[in-house]
Amino acid sequence: MEDGRLMQIMLLDFYGELLTEKQRQCCELHYNEDLSLSEIAEQSGISRQGVWDNLRRAEAALREFEEKTGLVRRFLEQRAELEELRKQMEELCALTEGRAGELAGRILRRLETLSGE
Repeated sequence: MEDGRLMQIMLLDFYGELLTEKQRQCCELHYNEDLSLSEIAEQSGISRQGVWDNLRRAEAALREFEEKTGLVRRFLEQRAELEELRKQMEELCALTEGRAGELAGRILRRLETLSGE
C-alpha cells in the first residue's frame, strides 16, 4: 500500500468523526473498501463528480485537522520510539542474566504490549 493512501486511512481513523456524514461515507468506501468513484456514486445515489468533490473536501479537512493538532504525527513518532526502545531492550536481554535479565525481559514484554506486537 502506498504511503499516501496509508496516511489518508490514518487521518480518516483519527479525524473521520469530524467530517460530514457524506464525506466520511465517501472516504470510508474509497479508502477502506477500495471502491471506485463510480461504485461509490452508484451506492450513494450521487454523481461521480459529487463523490470526487466530497473526497477532495474531506481530504483537505483531514489535512487541516492534522496540521492543527498533529495527532497522527505524534502517534507515528511514538510508535517509532517504542520500536527503538524494544530493539534496545532485546539487546539488553541478550547481554544480562539473573535478576537484571528478568527485569529486562519484563520491560521488553511491556514494550511489546504497548507497541501492539
